[in-house]
Amino acid sequence: MTILIRQAVIVYPGHPLNRQRKDILIQNGTVSRIADSIEGQADTVIQQEGLHLSPGWVDTFAHFCDPGFEFKETLETGARAAAAGGYTHVFVLPNTNPTVHSKSQVEYIKEKSRKLPVVIHPLGAVTKNAEGKELAEMYDMFTAGAIAFGDGRNPVQSAGVMLKALQYVKAFGGVVVQVPEDKSIGTHGLINEGIVSTRLGLPGKPVISEEMMVARDLELVSYAGSKLHFTGVSSARSLQLIAAARQRGVEVTCSIAPYQLYFSDEDLKDYDTNLKVNPPLRTTENRAALQAALRQGLVDSIASHHFPHEWDSKVCEFEYAGNGMIGLETAFGVAGAVGITAEQWVSLVGTNPRKIFNLPDVLLEAGAIADFTLFDPDPEYEFSESGIQSKSKNSPFIGKTLKGRSLGIITGEKVYLHHSIKN
Repeated sequence: MTILIRQAVIVYPGHPLNRQRKDILIQNGTVSRIADSIEGQADTVIQQEGLHLSPGWVDTFAHFCDPGFEFKETLETGARAAAAGGYTHVFVLPNTNPTVHSKSQVEYIKEKSRKLPVVIHPLGAVTKNAEGKELAEMYDMFTAGAIAFGDGRNPVQSAGVMLKALQYVKAFGGVVVQVPEDKSIGTHGLINEGIVSTRLGLPGKPVISEEMMVARDLELVSYAGSKLHFTGVSSARSLQLIAAARQRGVEVTCSIAPYQLYFSDEDLKDYDTNLKVNPPLRTTENRAALQAALRQGLVDSIASHHFPHEWDSKVCEFEYAGNGMIGLETAFGVAGAVGITAEQWVSLVGTNPRKIFNLPDVLLEAGAIADFTLFDPDPEYEFSESGIQSKSKNSPFIGKTLKGRSLGIITGEKVYLHHSIKN
């Protein structure tokens, strides 16, 4: 199959071709030629006003619920949602049934997703059944293809277990991924503790529950001399602690979720269960601080925190609703809506995650395997439920105005194009 991409603006920070407009010819999944203009026939010609091309986007924290919870999402529907959102690689959580805590479970996900348009990378659980008690078979999972390790939605609470995990993965250069939360603080909290929680009469979860865990784990990773990635960071103070640790030489990186940049706890006044997330939405002041920290380069990446839920888990009283929202299809549009530029976005999801998790760089040269995202950073549009590719529809962005749209992905010989693209 031959694909000719015409007059695409290349967005690849640090690359010699960054911001240049080029034609790119791809034959059988491999870049054949890059030039100002390429003449000739192709099976598929992609030409669109506003067309941009970047290294394929990487999402580092999404729940595809397979095996065990396929009524929420499957590997197939999750991959469609990721492709629609512009992602060519997705890290999926181990919180399935059975838990991804052994070589066989990693192999199941790798094999079942082999033919999908998106490359799916399993995150292996740090502990057996993600219960935080006994270390799982991390080396066996690493050799089977686990991209990194973490208990996903269950932050490791024991300092001793966390230290052992950090020491264990050091032997093979692995990375531990942690959602920073001390569950002994604000155990029954439903939203951020503050004025809004008091006004709404909902139990609060104080931000110190996150900051205490960040401080603890920074000490542990410094002691172990290992690598740690915090995901879902929601506190400006947490980012300051991480930045200070990096200056001391600690190998720590972090990501935030798009919704933390768009919403605040003020948006919970109508008890919208789609806004019930963990870590919870913080104050408007904190949201502004997160946006500023991102612009200052204190944030390494943006992770979707895509958590699908079936109708019953969200259409209920706030107290009983499940935590999380779908996010793969809206992440780019949300980023544009809050002022993140195309180059910043590509750094956050295209190049930085590859460095953090040891994925190969995308090469823009003849002979390289194609791994590209096509997008237009400029259009503003209203996000609608009718276009959602995920199996679940729990998105608070339905009806919101977003900016920037993914147009398609190319991963080797696999191609996914948005229905609106001209070819």
